[in-house]
Amino acid sequence: MKSGSARSKKLCGKMRTFLPAVAEQLFGDIQKNYEETTQIPDDLLIALKFVFGTCALQALDLVDQRSVTCLSSPSGRKAFQVTGGSGRLYTCFLSCHYCPCPAFTYTVLRRNQGLLCKHILAVYLCQAMAVTQQESVSDQQMSAVLSGTEGP
Repeated sequence: MKSGSARSKKLCGKMRTFLPAVAEQLFGDIQKNYEETTQIPDDLLIALKFVFGTCALQALDLVDQRSVTCLSSPSGRKAFQVTGGSGRLYTCFLSCHYCPCPAFTYTVLRRNQGLLCKHILAVYLCQAMAVTQQESVSDQQMSAVLSGTEGP
């Protein structure tokens, strides 16, 4: 079993490419507190809202609903699927920091007004809290997911 600090370094290392240091630190603090108490203290919830804005509460709701699933294939590929509030399934890619939802396209890509959408934030939160659902899929199923032709 990995120690909390080793997992934190691994998690932060994955985010470093896309998120500012303050977001990395926030996820690390959430991870540490959640490992110790299985709760996120109010000061970190306030910081989450300050850094990520209105999508923070929506992302926490997705986390509470266990809406995030990590798909992994024998070849080592990984993708995250998030069931949105409307019931639609979004396949998110942390490796390139992308979600196909309209909010990501409009707010993050076009207007440059946010770091990420609620779906990607939910993925990061689930990883920090170690509550991501896990599902193994075949390489053929993963290819279909990655190409957008079908779900698992």
